[in-house]
Amino acid sequence: MSTEPPRAAIRGLYAIADSTYLNTETFVPAVRAALAGGARLLQYRDKTSSSAARKHLARELHALCRDHGVPFLINDDIALAAGVGADGVHLGRDDPEIGQARTVLGRRALIGVSCYNELERARAAQSAGADYVAFGRFFPSRTKPQAVAAAVELLHTARAELTIPIVAIGGITPENGKALIRAGADALAVIEGIFGQPDIRAAAERYAKLFND
Repeated sequence: MSTEPPRAAIRGLYAIADSTYLNTETFVPAVRAALAGGARLLQYRDKTSSSAARKHLARELHALCRDHGVPFLINDDIALAAGVGADGVHLGRDDPEIGQARTVLGRRALIGVSCYNELERARAAQSAGADYVAFGRFFPSRTKPQAVAAAVELLHTARAELTIPIVAIGGITPENGKALIRAGADALAVIEGIFGQPDIRAAAERYAKLFND
């Protein structure tokens, strides 16, 4: 019998802490507030800080997530994820392959893949061993205004076909998020709707409540 702990569930508010809205001084308090507000997964996405600063921040954020029992994932950077012992990594179209991430991070790592509006990409990701797929943007997004649009109907189709969790992302608000959950999303990934708000904890609570209603 295996003695390994169960895999973390991919469900609920998926907070993406992004350097578009945060800097080296605000990342930690902002993430602490999001976790206190009910975030159930945390991804660190930082395209601006130095390599040393990113490693330092990643360690601090990982420690916060451990304290809250929340999986901590790194965007794009497999080496950074391995270096800080992150729970996993999220990969986009131009990032390394799932197999490479699995080799480096191990079979217990959580590996997510951006699938935009492409069901075939999601099928391939599932076959390659992804732990979840992300579709979107579903609504106009201030963070990625040029991102390809996805229809809510895609979630219905994906839910009927895929066996791994589905994450929705892109312009999601507390007002439109419930429709995505009903359509088949297991988690809602949010950036600006949390970290672009004056009260981060309260913003996170509004999203988290969608999964309790």
